[in-house]
Amino acid sequence: MSEIVFIADFFLDDILGGGELNNEELIKVLVDRGHSVKKIHSHLITEEFLKKNKNNSFIIANFVNLSKSCINFLTSKCSYVIYEHDHKYLPSRDPGVYENFLAPKDTIINYEFYKCARAVLCQSSFHMGIVKKNLELDNIVSLGGNLWSLDSLNYMLEVSKKTKEDRCSILSSTIEHKNTKDAISYCSHKNLNYQLVESSNYRDFLSQLGSNKTFVFFPKTPETLSRVVVESRMMGMTTITNNRIGATQEAWFNLKGPPLVEYMKNKREEITNTVENILQKEVS
Repeated sequence: MSEIVFIADFFLDDILGGGELNNEELIKVLVDRGHSVKKIHSHLITEEFLKKNKNNSFIIANFVNLSKSCINFLTSKCSYVIYEHDHKYLPSRDPGVYENFLAPKDTIINYEFYKCARAVLCQSSFHMGIVKKNLELDNIVSLGGNLWSLDSLNYMLEVSKKTKEDRCSILSSTIEHKNTKDAISYCSHKNLNYQLVESSNYRDFLSQLGSNKTFVFFPKTPETLSRVVVESRMMGMTTITNNRIGATQEAWFNLKGPPLVEYMKNKREEITNTVENILQKEVS
């Protein structure tokens, strides 16, 4: 296979985010399988760079900082997959403000970019359904999960076997749509003990999250999958949430603890196989 160019607004070295953790693991697995992967920030992409690399395959994750001219070049001259982490066909990236998550047609942006992609890879069937409803394209695929490192999965397996405190974990976030306020209100109203969970260290975050019996989370916007909800389930926790979580609508969500960890280990291979097969068809 020719070299793969992986474009994103940010990588794991920049910020500790779910999308960045997922992307980093996909890159590692592709490299382990013998592929050459070049990571480059979207704001550094130029038309000259694209001309030099137009025979390569592109995986495009978050692309808010990708220039319009480069989007147009990719659309017309390159082979690419969009690894969608939210809803960048809307300026707000939030279909949750619309009834049934269906945005008015005149608000849709980047339509041709999505249309000309070899595939638009979504995080869950819930995510795929919203994207499909708004774009009405047939190249939209649900991966039905995320990728975690084996080290992280094994750590969550250890945590799942530990005795838990009889209290609720609540994600401590200043991001309004993560809705920490309502989670706190819920626990207060129900007289439930709770702990606010926050750390810039991923393992420490998992340790805090998984130390309690229950995870409470009421996001205001649709969560394409919600890694933190899946992480809580892998660590053996009960989840209290709303109907805006992609993971809860997947068939595997009835799993919990070790069985779910094992499932996500297998999912690493399944997701990478899907990406690899699409890219191989691209250049065949």
